[in-house]
Amino acid sequence: MSHALLWLPLLAVFILLAWLGWVEYRKLEHYRQWAQQFEASKYDIAAVLGLQGDRLTWGRPTRQGIVNLQTCDLGHIQSVWVESSGQRLETEATPSKGTIHLVLQPPTGEGHRIPFTELPLALAWRDRLQPKLAGKIEGEFA
Repeated sequence: MSHALLWLPLLAVFILLAWLGWVEYRKLEHYRQWAQQFEASKYDIAAVLGLQGDRLTWGRPTRQGIVNLQTCDLGHIQSVWVESSGQRLETEATPSKGTIHLVLQPPTGEGHRIPFTELPLALAWRDRLQPKLAGKIEGEFA
């Protein structure tokens, strides 16, 4: 009887881990289906992000699907940068504390803040989006 009581918590932990794995699997499956419509996309715990042409779409992954979807036209964005705790981050060597955000700033109004969990991934997306903004600016003066 005492051996069974010792194994019961282990069984409960196993069931909990299996359930958490199933939840994460459902999130990934919803993301895979959602991401097929984009030329570039990213998934992490904080948010999903997709780029198709000059349209950037992001939202939050859940086991029911992608929720809180927002879309932004890069033609209306003036600048893009990565920040953590209100401080701009330029390289991976920059220490980051708190949540990392990719910030899209339009000429007027409030900027869009897209959460990231990994600084290198956020910097890669910043570097991917900046040429699209530079192309827009060069096209305006040409």
